[in-house]
Amino acid sequence: MKKQIKGTIQLTLTAIIWGVAFVAQSVGMDHVGPWTFTCIRFILGALFLIPFICVSTKKAGTDVKTIRDKEVRGETVKGGLLCGLFLVSATLFQQYGIMSSSVGKAGFITSLYIIIVPFLSIFLHKKIGLNEWISALIAVAGFYIMSISGHSGIGRGDVFLLICAFLFSMQILSIDRFIDHVDPVSMSCVQFMVSAVVGAAGMLILERPGISDLLLAAVPILYAGIMSSGVGYTLQILGQKNLNPTPASLLMSLESVFSAIAGYFILHQILSTKETIGCLLVFAGVILAQIKTKKE
Repeated sequence: MKKQIKGTIQLTLTAIIWGVAFVAQSVGMDHVGPWTFTCIRFILGALFLIPFICVSTKKAGTDVKTIRDKEVRGETVKGGLLCGLFLVSATLFQQYGIMSSSVGKAGFITSLYIIIVPFLSIFLHKKIGLNEWISALIAVAGFYIMSISGHSGIGRGDVFLLICAFLFSMQILSIDRFIDHVDPVSMSCVQFMVSAVVGAAGMLILERPGISDLLLAAVPILYAGIMSSGVGYTLQILGQKNLNPTPASLLMSLESVFSAIAGYFILHQILSTKETIGCLLVFAGVILAQIKTKKE
């Protein structure tokens, strides 16, 4: 019970941090490009975690389950590499998507990963329940309603955000694959390092930002780096370790609600009636996907 309460608190805080991060990502894009923002936020995230890793490793001493253990270290690096590749890809698509979408809308489209995860689990030989099929149809309908724009169809930014949701699904499944065999904080740090390296390559080739641009974007980058990356993604890994996938996914999906709230109060962004209806349908689908039937 204590682990469940701890996990619930950790993932609720994660959802709040990630929800507000949509604002930071949107504001930061006014001054720097997607690759630059992504690179620096993950550098900061990795640097933020290194002292904690050093302290925990020192306290653990000769415990075979610590980062010093060869098997654990190997799985931590392997898991961090895979999660990092999915994380940086998802983040970049999210950054490009936010450039042409509101914060609240971006949050709800991103939350579709909660619907996508069960379907990807088919490849892991897991069954899909009737409620999950229904929830997917509801969420897709909501996505269409809030994303369709006049006669021009679904916008490019919405497509980017949908791809982002798919990639975050892969990252979540990757965490589930490695979580019982790794040091959580260390794996989080490795995935940030991988993300930072990929982001740095794109930044140097495509953007090459100036010092003045970085200074103007300093506050949102610091929030995204320390809070969203360093604290948020680490809490995600720790929370997933303390909770079963269903309640964990439900709690993380609340980031969509907090993103809409943050967008309204901080950026004064108001969703249209159509967008609001679409968001409600997406969230209804997300909630329904977490409800297990008796047969399941």
